Parts: sequence; C-alpha cells; structure tokens
Amino acid sequence: MDGNKRTARIVSNAILINEKYCPLSFRTVDSIDYKKAMLLFYEQNNISSFKEIFINQFEFAVNTYF
Repeated sequence: MDGNKRTARIVSNAILINEKYCPLSFRTVDSIDYKKAMLLFYEQNNISSFKEIFINQFEFAVNTYF
C-alpha cells in the first residue's frame, strides 16, 4: 500500500532514461514544497506546482550531471 510515490518516481525515471533524457532525483527540492505540490495534485488535480518543481529539477540535473 505504501510506496506508490516512490514507485512512480522510479518508473518516471525509467521512462526518461529510455527516451534518452536524464533521470531526476528531486535532491534540491525543499521537502515541504514537494509535499505541498503532491497534495495539491492529489487533492485538487492541479499539476502547476509539481510541474514547476519537475522543470526546475530537470534543469538542475542537466546542468549538474551533463
């Protein structure tokens, strides 16, 4: 029952890697901001906050690792 979010992150990284994109780790995201974005998505089906986090982490990964 627990672990769906972790599983989703692993699967999303597998998809990114398969499509020749870099994986994301969300290392530089404040945990409170991440949780708020996830709650907003789950409770209101609003992806705007998580989309911003995703884009920022993608840019971080590209600039840091590639």
